[in-house]
Amino acid sequence: MNRYVAALLLVTFLACKEKPENNLTAQDIVDKSIAVSGGGLYADHNTSFVFRDRTYLSDIVEGKKVLKRTFQLDSVTITDVKNGNDFERFLNDSLVAVPDTMAVKYANSVNSVHYFSRLPYGLNDAAVNKELLGEESIVGETFYKVKVTFDQNGGGDDYDDTYVYWFDKETFKPEYLAYGFHVNGGGQRFRKAYNERYVNGIRFVDYENYKPKKEGSDILDIGKLFSSGELELLSKIELTDITVEKD
Repeated sequence: MNRYVAALLLVTFLACKEKPENNLTAQDIVDKSIAVSGGGLYADHNTSFVFRDRTYLSDIVEGKKVLKRTFQLDSVTITDVKNGNDFERFLNDSLVAVPDTMAVKYANSVNSVHYFSRLPYGLNDAAVNKELLGEESIVGETFYKVKVTFDQNGGGDDYDDTYVYWFDKETFKPEYLAYGFHVNGGGQRFRKAYNERYVNGIRFVDYENYKPKKEGSDILDIGKLFSSGELELLSKIELTDITVEKD
């Protein structure tokens, strides 16, 4: 009897070893996604792009990532700089004082655009919590569905927002994402990636940006709402003039 149990356990173990893809964790999926989207290139390459007439730059300064945004207002060039938790605004080349409440708003705006442009890279930040919710079909195609939340410590001002990502089961690229937010009255957004291109090894996409036609739905159900036509297109998020250069 003991020999029978041992043999059964061995067969079960070998069967599991032969099908590692069936036992993927959320971390496994995110790691594979980052690898296929640029991997280590994110950490040692500077990037820039234009979004809605504003230029966004990500530079590596003394080993740390510094995020910038520049734009014209009349004849003045405004440059916003987010360096860690610090924020500075320059008018032309002059540093100007910004009230704390506005500095937080500007810094969050700069960080948000950079964050979405670099996905899925940020999903391995220390404050990120990932949970595999299984598989879900969107418009007839099945994806890995991963829920993302954030620790309060290190998770930013919007740490209590909830994100959902849908990863292609073959390529592990994130093809859809959604998030529920609380600022400005709260709401939900659902984004569909399109226009994929690689620039010097790093993946960039544009997004169709949707919201639910009716309020009150659970963010975890938003994929089903998209499949059933219950979301409306708000805007398109398009990046142009992309450059990627090694530091």
